Amino acid sequence: METLKLYDFLPSGNGYKIRLLLTQMGMPFERVEINILKGESRTPEFLSKNPNGKIPVLEIEPGKYLSESNAILVYLSEYTEFLPHDRFLRAQVLQWLFFEQYSHEPYIATSRFWIYILGKAEEYHVAIEQKREQGYAALTVMENHLSDRTFFVGERYTIADIALFAYTHVADEGGFDLTKFPAIQAWLERVKSQSRYISITKETSMNYYYNLG
Repeated sequence: METLKLYDFLPSGNGYKIRLLLTQMGMPFERVEINILKGESRTPEFLSKNPNGKIPVLEIEPGKYLSESNAILVYLSEYTEFLPHDRFLRAQVLQWLFFEQYSHEPYIATSRFWIYILGKAEEYHVAIEQKREQGYAALTVMENHLSDRTFFVGERYTIADIALFAYTHVADEGGFDLTKFPAIQAWLERVKSQSRYISITKETSMNYYYNLG
């Protein structure tokens, strides 16, 4: 079996989703750092893997690539405990994956990118302020949902939690105050307590995963 190869940018929450799932599944993979700040995702070589010029990209086998973080999560979690078999529960997982990319990531992750990764809070001040209302709206939806639930779908840890955790747990780096959201804070701790949890800044290697457990 070919070793999976993940083209990734370490600070990226979208890349972190894949690293976290692969680690928790105990699947070996090779991580290839693509520094998006240096234009490495815009080279002809990388664009041949993903014409959209974005990370993460998963190389499943030589020359076979899959992009879009949540699509990769679904691919990897098929027939595992991380994706329910029940048709309705699966659809609910997909519902939260779509929510994350449309209503959550554009506001919380983008603010974090400008402030924490680029270090240009002042330059992007107006745009960041424009993201605030929608970002807090997304967090409020999550808070209300989690007020009487342990996890997002079916009272079990799934890729819906992984997708939403990635940028929520570092939302403060984008200027969002999570102290207003006690249910989210409790859920973040539950995710961190899951087996084989790794932090977003954890450098990974194939050998590390072969030695798990």
